[in-house]
Amino acid sequence: MSGPESDFLRAAQERGYIHQVTDLAALDAKLRAGPVSAYIGFDVTADSLHVGHLMSIMLLRLFQRTGNRPVVLIGGGTTKVGDPSGKDEARQLLTEAIIEANKAGIRRSFAPFLAFGEGATEAVMLDNAAWLDELRYIPFLRDVGRHFSVNRMLTMDSVRLRLERDQPLSFLEFNYMLLQSYDFLELHRRHGVALQMGGSDQWGNIVMGADLVRRMAQQEAFGLTTPLLTTASGAKMGKTASGAVWLNPDRLAPYDYWQFWRNSEDGDVERFLALFTDLPMAEVRRLGALRGAEINEAKKVLATEATALLHGAEAAQTAAETARRAFEAGEAAETLPSIAHALPSTVVDLLAAAKLVGSKGEARRLVAQNGVRLNDAPVTDPLQPVTAADLRDGAAKLSLGRKRHVLVRAG
Repeated sequence: MSGPESDFLRAAQERGYIHQVTDLAALDAKLRAGPVSAYIGFDVTADSLHVGHLMSIMLLRLFQRTGNRPVVLIGGGTTKVGDPSGKDEARQLLTEAIIEANKAGIRRSFAPFLAFGEGATEAVMLDNAAWLDELRYIPFLRDVGRHFSVNRMLTMDSVRLRLERDQPLSFLEFNYMLLQSYDFLELHRRHGVALQMGGSDQWGNIVMGADLVRRMAQQEAFGLTTPLLTTASGAKMGKTASGAVWLNPDRLAPYDYWQFWRNSEDGDVERFLALFTDLPMAEVRRLGALRGAEINEAKKVLATEATALLHGAEAAQTAAETARRAFEAGEAAETLPSIAHALPSTVVDLLAAAKLVGSKGEARRLVAQNGVRLNDAPVTDPLQPVTAADLRDGAAKLSLGRKRHVLVRAG
């Protein structure tokens, strides 16, 4: 076929969301025929999602914006098992109390991106614990397990790679693909879901789920995966020296989220604008074509648009203005992130306390590389004391490079 005709697949392909589809032509026809329900599953291993989940969230957003119904599946049940995909070892099992707390936090991650409700194209959030916790083992094996070939399961990357590395794979984890496939079947039965989407590492599980729906419900079912996302330099998307880039504001301030996008590599700007903003593709291509110093303006647009989607336009503009004052006007803006710390202290201790670095060893290396400033003055000694005399209007500005700053207050 020359290219998809449905609004969703055409836009998803143009913006770079599509890696694999089980039957592109048939899915395109189904989408053209009317609203389709599709889901993506999210296990609840933390109390917030992070930027590594953002492509999936934005894909659900695009799905809704093109007239379809997104289903967010919270893995209250599957989290108790642990997905072996992409893992070198078994995931730590969480208690029921932690899982419940994490579910509440993750629900907040979706609110800015999707419109929830009861309408035909309004998003719904479900928890697979509703059916997985009630499963009876023998009936499940008889009804569902008989459709799975162990020979085929052993060829799936999530299993094969662990076995090739001679790393242990528990029977608990081996069951994960059965449970994920069963999720698809239950969502089809209960909510008419016809499409499962997810990251490229989920392809095997998604194909097996679509196959289970066809076998047990005698209905067509589809799968779609997004490409593995790395930065232009090959680094894993969403990771920094100080850890994950969280979506919930209680885990990461809007200013720091803005800075994450502002610090994108030049080669990533056009791709990130397409994936992580709602800007029209004509504007995305115009910004992506900028070169030299002008690319920094495109990065600011990326940062402001991405931050506005998550935290709102006001927070995004505040972050942009804070950055302008801090970087271009050289001011210690009051809206910069701040920490309270007992003074006197050393520069290396404050860098670690502010989480500007992953370790004190990294802080010492950055000082040696002339990458640290205190109140805009270069720091040459990692053990340089910071005292009350260094405070300006109640705070000292500690800077890592040109783009990361924190205000240190006595506390």
